[in-house]
Amino acid sequence: MEYEEWEETVPAVMRADSLWQVKAYRLATFLADLGWSDVTKLLQDRRTIGLADQLYRSLGSIGTNIAEGYSRGTGKDRARFYEYALGSARESRDWYFKSRHVLGEPVVRQRLNLLAEVIRLLLTMVPDQRGHMLREGDIVYYTAPEPGPGCWEEDMRRDA
Repeated sequence: MEYEEWEETVPAVMRADSLWQVKAYRLATFLADLGWSDVTKLLQDRRTIGLADQLYRSLGSIGTNIAEGYSRGTGKDRARFYEYALGSARESRDWYFKSRHVLGEPVVRQRLNLLAEVIRLLLTMVPDQRGHMLREGDIVYYTAPEPGPGCWEEDMRRDA
């Protein structure tokens, strides 16, 4: 199933939520749905029953942690949940690689590419949220009148 086709099947109530604007969340939700059929296939081989369980848990955890983090009030809290999602995305990537013998190279390649996109997005989301928590040192802000040329130099000499 292609993403655009799948997105049309997502209930309107989910697409109306502001969380739906987060691309990493949308892709993670798509991956979890794709994972359903992948896990079903993995469960047919006794050797991959444990792998199937781990894969489905890690896939589900990506979107769930993005959703929980998105709902947090501070950048620090959001970043922490986005980091959990990042860990789950990398874990899912590892489980997909290990499942390639049963799922086949084309399926695994598509899933790995989707996971790579989610990982890339999360790697920008985490520092973005952490960046909102940075504190400035003491800086002199001039409000009016506009200081003339060399004004900061006078401040530096006076403070020395």
